Amino acid sequence: MKALKILTIIASLASGDVLAGETGPMPAPPAAHSFTVGALRVTALRDSVNVVANDGSVFGKDVGSNAVAALLRGVGLRTDRILLSVDALLVRSDTTVVLIDTGLGPAIPGSLGASLAEAGVKPEDISTVLITHVHGDHIGGLITADGNSVFRNAEIKIANPDWIWLQKQPEMKQLSSAISHQVKVFDPGEDVAAGITSVPIAGHTPGHVGYMITSKGESLLDIGDTAHSSIISLIEPEWTMGYDNDAEGGKSSRRRILNELSQSRQLVFAPHFPFPGVGWIERENGHFKWLPKR
Repeated sequence: MKALKILTIIASLASGDVLAGETGPMPAPPAAHSFTVGALRVTALRDSVNVVANDGSVFGKDVGSNAVAALLRGVGLRTDRILLSVDALLVRSDTTVVLIDTGLGPAIPGSLGASLAEAGVKPEDISTVLITHVHGDHIGGLITADGNSVFRNAEIKIANPDWIWLQKQPEMKQLSSAISHQVKVFDPGEDVAAGITSVPIAGHTPGHVGYMITSKGESLLDIGDTAHSSIISLIEPEWTMGYDNDAEGGKSSRRRILNELSQSRQLVFAPHFPFPGVGWIERENGHFKWLPKR
């Protein structure tokens, strides 16, 4: 029965719908969407989808579920839940294979491994794993179901404040122990790989960062969890996000980053926006909106 339920969920996601009453992380069909940034080949990788209940605990924590429902109703969406993609990013040069974030992993299981295969990459091909922050939907795919490191040939780079924080979480002990010999910490703002610089974005976790990817005059910013919903987070960036470790810090960073992106027309990757999550932030009527790259 469990296998049948998973297959039904996968079919419903593929058709753009979700089973009534279902919430939480769920499987999604694998997908790999490739494009170029200068001389780099970049691929958005699908892992899973998170169905978030509109219950006042996550989106609009300070304004309540009725306000969130009104916003969703105004754009023609269901008012009881919010769908968030859970995706990762692959960056390939002639000499390196870099993976940014790893999805949920065996908890679902996620589709990252199958999406990597669609991109023609094996886990052992990854030379560097970059982590935007240490929430489970970004680091869960670092280990297998039996607790072994997935990317055994990779250096795993995590901002020092987040690595310290991760090691204090009892429920993450197995994961942190399995990868500790591969971890190299950095201070937010440092260069972390050829053509990739970490960008401090405070508020979500102690060491949350984005990554600016640059090659031959072109660039892409992975914004991590600066914004979660391509609708709510952009229309009402001042609303409290329940996932933020520091609510006020998260609001401040979200407002600053969205303002900067709307002015610079910087191409971005947003791992929780509808797959493939690549596009631009634009300002509209005092709010922001998402313009996907076609």
